[in-house]
Amino acid sequence: MKPIATFSIAAYDPTREEWGVAVQSKFLAVGAVVPFARAGVGAVATQSYANYMYGPDGLDMMAEGMPAEKVIETLTVRDEGRAMRQVGVVDQFGNAASFTGDECHDWAGHIVGEGYACQGNILVPGTVEAMSARFEAARKGEGELADWLVDALEAGQEAGGDSRGRQAAAVLVVRAGGGYGGNNDRYLDLRVDVDPYPIPRLKKLLGIHHLFFREPDPDNQIPLAEVAGELQAILTRTGYYNGEITGEFDEVTRKALRSLAGVENLEERWEGHEDSIDADVLEFLREKFGK
Repeated sequence: MKPIATFSIAAYDPTREEWGVAVQSKFLAVGAVVPFARAGVGAVATQSYANYMYGPDGLDMMAEGMPAEKVIETLTVRDEGRAMRQVGVVDQFGNAASFTGDECHDWAGHIVGEGYACQGNILVPGTVEAMSARFEAARKGEGELADWLVDALEAGQEAGGDSRGRQAAAVLVVRAGGGYGGNNDRYLDLRVDVDPYPIPRLKKLLGIHHLFFREPDPDNQIPLAEVAGELQAILTRTGYYNGEITGEFDEVTRKALRSLAGVENLEERWEGHEDSIDADVLEFLREKFGK
């Protein structure tokens, strides 16, 4: 069994009630092995000769109320391979803990802060310290948990990262009702399975995800009545509207825009009944279907 040499961060955002994990490694499809999270429960990052069951078992323990430190103690004490393992945990209250076995390949170690745990192995020294510093700075500014997690990965790579190179990266964030359709917690699950520069690619995917799935910002809305003529022109060019360009946002125009939004996967940003549209969505339509 090959080691999953990697650096990762597991974290909690109490404002949006989100839990998440971000990871980078020279290991194919690392996002399928390392990150685990469950809304209202916590998050787990399992790596270094990864014991996959640390993820589901750790989440089950936290669902029963076990705190992060006790979860790690319970997982590792019963694992004969614990000396080669590494795991980071954040529980439902944001308590964080991490474990690095004494036989993990150098450099290996972790940093635990308020609401997060950074860990890594086979790294250039200074990687997890850079991740910790960047995460703490990022969460004081704009954005959301997913942005801060990927920023932390970026800082880790800038500091040296995995000493063997790069291959894959992923970010997973959960929130109650945050998934597509609102009936699940998988708000965001993005993976770059193989790429020479996985973190920049992951960051680009994150920006695309924000366009299609981020909750509309009430302060970034444009009344449809103000852009009705422009939208009718776009809808005419795309074949969804064949009426006159009147500048009035009537029901025919609304139906046409609803169809276009659905085809472009924008239904989570404009469901069809609103009287305004997010400025970012409008800009996307302008750029894609402009004159």
